[in-house]
This record gives sequence, structure tokens and C-alpha cells, in this order.
Amino acid sequence: MKKTALALFAASMLASATAHARPMTEVDLATMDRVGAPMVSPDGKWIAYTVTTTDLDANRRTSALWLLDVTAKDAKPVAMAGDDGGSRSDPAFSPDGGWLYFLGSDSGTSQVWRMPVAGGDAEQVTQAAVDLSGYRLSPDGAHLAVWADIDRGCALESCAGKADGEKPMGSGREYDHMFVRHWDAWETPGNYSTLFVYDLDGEARVSGVARNVSGAIIGDAPTKPFGGGEEIAWLPDSSAIAFTIRKADGQEPLSTNTDIVLAPMDANLPTVNLTAANEATDTLPAPSPDGKWLAWAAMERSGYESDRLGVRLLELSTGKLVDLAKDWDRSVGSIAWTPDSAALIVTAQDVLDHPAFRIDLSGKVTRLTGAGNVHDVTPLAKGAMIYALNSVTRPDEIFWQDRKGRTRMLTDANGARFAELDPVSAERFSFEGADGDTVWGQIVKPAGVEGMLPLAFLVHGGPQGSFGNSWSSRWNPMVMASQGLATVSVDFHGSTGYGQAFTDSINRDWGGKPLEDLKLGLAAIPGIDPQIDTANGCALGASYGGYMMNWIAGQWPDAFKCIVNHDGVFDLRGMAFATEELWFDEWDQGGPWWQREDAEKWNPVNHVDKWKTPMLVIHGEKDFRIPLAQSLGAFTALQRQDIPSKLLVFPDENHWVLKARNSVQWHRNVFAWLDRWLDKPEPQETAAE
Repeated sequence: MKKTALALFAASMLASATAHARPMTEVDLATMDRVGAPMVSPDGKWIAYTVTTTDLDANRRTSALWLLDVTAKDAKPVAMAGDDGGSRSDPAFSPDGGWLYFLGSDSGTSQVWRMPVAGGDAEQVTQAAVDLSGYRLSPDGAHLAVWADIDRGCALESCAGKADGEKPMGSGREYDHMFVRHWDAWETPGNYSTLFVYDLDGEARVSGVARNVSGAIIGDAPTKPFGGGEEIAWLPDSSAIAFTIRKADGQEPLSTNTDIVLAPMDANLPTVNLTAANEATDTLPAPSPDGKWLAWAAMERSGYESDRLGVRLLELSTGKLVDLAKDWDRSVGSIAWTPDSAALIVTAQDVLDHPAFRIDLSGKVTRLTGAGNVHDVTPLAKGAMIYALNSVTRPDEIFWQDRKGRTRMLTDANGARFAELDPVSAERFSFEGADGDTVWGQIVKPAGVEGMLPLAFLVHGGPQGSFGNSWSSRWNPMVMASQGLATVSVDFHGSTGYGQAFTDSINRDWGGKPLEDLKLGLAAIPGIDPQIDTANGCALGASYGGYMMNWIAGQWPDAFKCIVNHDGVFDLRGMAFATEELWFDEWDQGGPWWQREDAEKWNPVNHVDKWKTPMLVIHGEKDFRIPLAQSLGAFTALQRQDIPSKLLVFPDENHWVLKARNSVQWHRNVFAWLDRWLDKPEPQETAAE
């Protein structure tokens, strides 16, 4: 009988279980080791990956390189030797497999380094004048692509800044078009994420200066703020590099258009925008190993960031374009080719999971993995593959899987930690939601206890997102369940993984069907799990989930004993004029504020007179997606009405809470707020069977 990857997760926990387990804490969550994406050597013998550890006292995370022999059944991971002066990330093997490249900060800035796989000292490959954000080694080892944030007028080797006329007298930033700020940083005019290529000599050392290959489009390659190596790909013969670029101009906050550009290494050949005809998103370029096809992911609707990402194939010799598996109603998250170029291995959300799928060139789609969140897939010969996997009860580990679905767990970075922790159970459920549609949800609670459990009702953000079967270092159901709570989440209308029509259904309906789904889901819980005390619960959400906290406060004020609102939208009018990426707000709400029909219909600020539920309000000062004024407004409304409330502001965080000590502070405030308002009897252990 084949073992699934999640079964191996569970087995590893049981095998190392102790008799004196304890609840998981916020410190456990903040300090879990984080396993990075696996990189496979050309001969398939080795995988390289990173493990990131956390020094809570220093409030610092450091990544180290690890190697594992995949061919040895009982092989143990080994740390790579070399200098220990800084953090290391993004490992990659040389074409001959003899060298392991990585990004390292040993010299004080982020540069490309390499060290022998057989062991030995690391040597620095690049000497750029700025921190490098990433790199891609060409298949023939003759070129090294790197990218960095840099002024467009600067060379990579030296940049004293360019003089564009008279400099401002004072410290004021001057802009004549948007963006002026994006995600968590103010824009620097003329500064872009830029792709360069170094030539390498016979010793694989940098030869000459780096050449800017980003082309005539002025913008970011890879895209900002989240684009990376998944947007950069060499053709298999190393004759050209394909990359995703986002044009930067005054329309950028309104546009979801990104393009795939092909840059030849022959400077006499032109750089070509392959997707100029599509004004929506094109991304994730992936050339086939035989060099015949270039695959990528594409949307059709401009201005909509949550449109379906379908697979496109371009036959490079003829220009023939294929819309592959166009009737498959899922949105791909990654693309990789099988070694024989016969199929693509993609990942995509599917109900509460994020599995891997095989798409044959005929368009046939086959699901390859079971429950959990699969990512960073490397297809191997004979239908095997290596990937990272996490679930709602376990962070990333690396797995090998054969063509029959048999799996082997290759790493167990957090096994010892989980051996100390009380187990939790995870269960999915469904019910009839708004418009009679099937809506899915998930329950995570302490395992092996009896007695009623208070409720933590978690509402996801996006709003086109999901609280599915995946691990999170921020909104983590397991650490909340470990406080003696039953956590319940509902993938309301607008969630992803259920087909594009379901995702689209939240459009101009932020406070309608989603709230109905949450109400129906909560009403269904006693019949699904009578241990959960739905009358003794608090609601929690961030971003759109925070919007829903403000909306619930005015529309469903008697449902919960308390609310936790993180970075939530309070006033849709203020949001429409102050958020940085205008496209998502204007798409979801029906255009700019002055053109919207019923603009105030779903606006929480109009219903503050009905608020009465105690609320903890949290915000990151560097959050430009939902600016700080939104939470200040909600807190003011609470305080002026003498509603019990507390405001927690992180001056050094953006839309997320990323720093380890801040994470601990966040959780301690949230847990204290829940403890204050919920009746939490001590759960009793179930008698042994």
C-alpha cells in the first residue's frame, strides 16, 4: 500500500512522540526551522536546499545550505562547509554538478558565490556595486544572469548616481506620476529591478562587465514587489533568456499587464516582447528541455489580478500559440517540464489543497499528489519528482515521489520540535452557502480532548484567497488551536480553488454573499462538530478579513464575544484614494470612487453606530496596501463609543508581521484578547482506549 506524503508527515510525528507533550506556543511558531526550495543536481544524485533558523534574542533569521544524497535510502542531510560569515540562499548546481552556487552576504553585500560540492572553501563570483536580488546560471555555464534594484542609468559594477538636472534643496520626495509608494516602500524615481547578464570564462569566472538585457521596456524585471527567479528562464541551448517584466509609468497602479520578453545573447539580434498583444498578466516563462516550446501562465482580463492563470505554449520555430487545457477551470501557480518535454507539471489550488498536476501536450490533466500544499516541483526521469510540501499542521519538508505516487520524506527539519507538542486534528467540511452553492471550510482543534471548546472564527484575506490545507507563519490555525480553541475557517464566495466563476462572485459584493456564507457556515458547525461552542467565540481576520471584521461589527453585532481586526479596511472611500495598487480596489468595487454605483453600499464606516463588540485593532505602519489611517479610524470609532478596544501598531512591519519578536508580540496580544473575552474551561484529556 502506497504511503501519501501527509501520512509520512503524521508517521514522523508519531514515531518521535514523547510522553510529556505540551501545547504549541507563539515562540514555537516564530522559531520553527524553515526549509527552502529543493534544487536537484544535473545527475539527480543531490538536492541542495536552505534551512533558515531564528535567533529570537537577536531578532534575526539566518539561512544555511544543506546537501542530501537522494540516491541513498538512509542518507542524512549534511551542512555545506565554508566560511560562516553570513546568510546563504538560492542554491543552484553548475551544469557539470561540481559546484554549488548561492547568494551569500559574507562580503557585506549580497553577491553570487560558489563552492565545490565535494567540499572546500567558498569563492565570490560577482563584485556588483549593489546587493543582488537573484541569479540564474545558463545551462552551458557560459553566462550568469543577475538582477538588482538599481538606477536605470547605472552600470552594475559602479553607480555613483546620475544627475537628472537640479537636485531638490530639501528632503522632500518629488513625483509627477504614480506609483509614489508600493507595498512597503516609497518609490525612487528611475530605480527599477533590472536584469543583467555576465559572460563567464573557461574557469566560470566573470569576464567583462554585466550587460543590461531588460530591453526597451522601462520597468521591473523581475516584477516588484514579489517577483523572483520563477520569472526568469534560460532557453536550453543558452542562446537567449526569457523573463517577465512590468512596465513602469503613470498607469502602473491601474494595470495588471506584465509581459514575457526574450533577450538573445547575440547582441546583434533584437529583444522581443512575446506577449505584447495581451494587455493582461503573462508570467512564469518555462522553456521545454528540447527547446521546441516556451510555456507561460497568462490571464485574459486586464486590470483583474485574480483572473484565471491558464497555460500558453509558444512553438518557438513557427510562432504557433496554443491555449493548453483551456477548459480546466483552475489557475496555475507554477510550471515545470518533464525531462522528455512530453508534459508540464503544474501546481494549482483545488478546493482546500494545492496539489501538483500533469498536463499532457494534448491538454489532458491528471492530479498527481494528495492533500496538502505542494510547491517548488522538480520533475525527474521516469515520472518521478521532488517537491516541497506543507499542510495546516506541518511546515515545509522535502519529498520524493515516483510515477505510482509512492512518496519518501527526505527531510525532517522540525521533527524533534513536533515531538514535544500536543497534536491537533484537522477536518474539512462543506455546507450549502449563498445561492445554494457548495462552500468548504476547515476545522483545526486540539486532538484527544473532551468538553466544549471556544471558537476562533478565522476569515481569510485577498479577498480572492483561501485558508486551505497549508502552513502559515502568520495566521496559523495550529498555534491557535493549541491555546484550547477550535479554529474554523470558511472559504466564502470569492475564494480561490473552486473555479473562476466562484472567485469572480465577490465582485461588487464584498459584504453580500461572503457574509451570508460565514453566517451559514457558523450555523452549520454544531451539526458537524458539537464540541465547538459557537456561542463562545471570537472572530479574527486580516486585510479583506479585517474588512469583514469591521463589516461584522455593524451587520452581525451579536455573533461574537470579541473581534481581532488586522490591517482591515474601515472606510472604502478612503481606501479608494489611498491604496497604492488601484487595480484591485477599482475592479472589485466597480471603478474609481466617483463612478461607482451604490459606492457606500458595503462601506463599514456607515454602520459604526451599531458597533458594540470588543475589538483588538492591529496595523503595520509600513502597510501601503491598506494604509494605517484605516485602523486609526476604526480605533477612534471604538473609543468614542466606549467600546472595549485596544490598538497595536508595528512601526517596522508592512501588510504582514514578519519579524520574529513582532510575531511573538502579535500572538501574545491576540491570545490575551481572546482569553479576556472567552470562557475557556480547561479541556480534559480523553481516556485512553
